[in-house]
Amino acid sequence: MSSLLRRTLLGLSCAALSFTLLTPPATAVENFSKAKRILPQIYHQLDQEFGHTQTIYCGCELIYKKSGSSYKWTPDLKSCGYEPRKNANRAKRIEVEHVMAAWEFGHQMKCWREGGRDECGKDSTFDRMEGDLHNLYPAVGEVNGDRSNYQFTDWNGKATQYGKCQMVVDFAEDRVQPPKPSRGMIARAYLYMSEQYDIRLSQAQRRLYEAWNRQYPADALECRRNELITKEQGNDNPFVTASCKLSPQQATVRNSNSSSQVNSSFASGERGTYKLVLQ
Repeated sequence: MSSLLRRTLLGLSCAALSFTLLTPPATAVENFSKAKRILPQIYHQLDQEFGHTQTIYCGCELIYKKSGSSYKWTPDLKSCGYEPRKNANRAKRIEVEHVMAAWEFGHQMKCWREGGRDECGKDSTFDRMEGDLHNLYPAVGEVNGDRSNYQFTDWNGKATQYGKCQMVVDFAEDRVQPPKPSRGMIARAYLYMSEQYDIRLSQAQRRLYEAWNRQYPADALECRRNELITKEQGNDNPFVTASCKLSPQQATVRNSNSSSQVNSSFASGERGTYKLVLQ
């Protein structure tokens, strides 16, 4: 085979891979507005199946209230020992958090460079990325605001800002240290977004998220969340799927912890444990 033919075939292969990564699933969620309506319904189903659901960073129990044919949610701040840092009103509400911030994937796009988020709002690809359920989690509103678009990292910071919540936000250095129970979920969301939409990560970021992915594997609730999102959106998060397959029994276990036990895992920085129930 000639070198010219090899280069041509390689170019076609790369183009096909790029097209595959950027082609949306048949049932992709069209935008963030729709995603914000869908996510509470997914979490309500998880709550029915597992007996509890929580915010990603602080482990606050979610409270659901039926509104027409859907559900709205609020955080139970007492359940996780949360104390507002500054904005008590915003702390009372749940906000849908982009784990990989919209700025992080948006600023790599032409539309962002030409007009920021407003200009990207006219771009269907950005809309799908912004509404991708695999990158969205419920968070205490104040923590969502404080996190902003800061990078996740670990510098052994001491958690003192939000009561018993172990989230640490360094406003001076634009960085965030998340609690250990949320690190695996964060890692798998980042790695997914990078692969699905060809988003560049620095070498340091990729090493960190690959390490967190290994160190903090998916639990039963995260595995089930991935299944429900797959049904709704048409594609899975392969990093969650792979993590669940490493411990396949997690896909069929029931959470046997009480809410207080699970919340204490966030306060102590450790992920909850699960009792196996053979099916």
